[in-house]
Amino acid sequence: MSARKSIAVLISGGVDSAVVTHTLAEQGDLDLHLFYIRIGLDNDEGDCSAEEDIEMCSLIARRYGLPFDVVSLHQEYWDNVMAYALDTVKKGLTPNPDIMCNSIIKFGYFEERWGHEFDLTATGHYATTIIDEKGRKWLGTAIDPVKDQTDFLARITGEQLRHLIFPLGDIPKADVRRIAAEAKLPNAQRRDSQGICFLGKINYNDFLRRHLGERPGPIVEIETGRKLGEHRGYWFHTIGQRKGLGLSGGPWFVVRKNIDDNVIFVSRGYDTEKQYGRTLHLAEMQFITMNPWDNIADSPDGIAITFKNRHSPEFLPGRIKRVVGTEHEYVINSDVKVQGIAPGQFAAIYDTNHRICYGSGIISGAEIK
Repeated sequence: MSARKSIAVLISGGVDSAVVTHTLAEQGDLDLHLFYIRIGLDNDEGDCSAEEDIEMCSLIARRYGLPFDVVSLHQEYWDNVMAYALDTVKKGLTPNPDIMCNSIIKFGYFEERWGHEFDLTATGHYATTIIDEKGRKWLGTAIDPVKDQTDFLARITGEQLRHLIFPLGDIPKADVRRIAAEAKLPNAQRRDSQGICFLGKINYNDFLRRHLGERPGPIVEIETGRKLGEHRGYWFHTIGQRKGLGLSGGPWFVVRKNIDDNVIFVSRGYDTEKQYGRTLHLAEMQFITMNPWDNIADSPDGIAITFKNRHSPEFLPGRIKRVVGTEHEYVINSDVKVQGIAPGQFAAIYDTNHRICYGSGIISGAEIK
């Protein structure tokens, strides 16, 4: 008789992780232990939304008779993820704290301190895992393309992936809601969380203002050099941004930033060529399971892939190749125009059928001839 598998379940108070708990508990042959990772606010005060989340998690734990622990990774979060985010913003780049939260906190510190004691760790991410004929485990996309979250997982390591399962990956979001309703889960109708994982209900611009202050500067039309208005600091704006500029006669898109002179450049119109590009230079390319292309250095035209440069249901077609003389620098040449290529963001790389996520690189903004 085989031993029962033990699984650490990361639960958030939302419907997704509640359905993960329900689905695994219904199997009846698993030892489950629920964990809520607590990260306080940047002013060391408690997060009221966290109290609501924890109360909901406690209800779920009691419903299924499961052990439940609240674990704190507050300092680790602010020393790592937030230090990264603020440093990236100050450089005029666009950070992705959610990606770093997954790789450093949820599947980094949590695994090192608690998760490793279990056979597996389960989360409510919309993703799958694929085992190939050689027994290698790959990160796979979710059946629901709108909810797919592999781009947020594209910075984890192969070692981390080997310990993870994603029970919702083969379930459309609508069915997750249906399962929750049929199971009469207390958070079946609770709204999905929006925005960045660390902020809770705090406005992102308020958070930046508290840490970086304000530095007024001009908003300039890139084609004419005409000053259109003022911004309160380049760190409040990202490439491709349309809303929040306070300009009339638009739409206006942020197409460039001059950090030294604190200038935001904009261009008008939904189809302005200034907001599009086809070439993405990637630094610090990291593969999850392994580099699938042994011969990429010998492929002058690159290898066909699909990719995402932002969280979106769309997978863009293109070709990737390694920069000659480097190990971790790559270039994507997109088959289609790409809107809002923002240096600092991550590009997640997939196979041509966008079934497997191979890994990610950081968009550098460097121009490749």
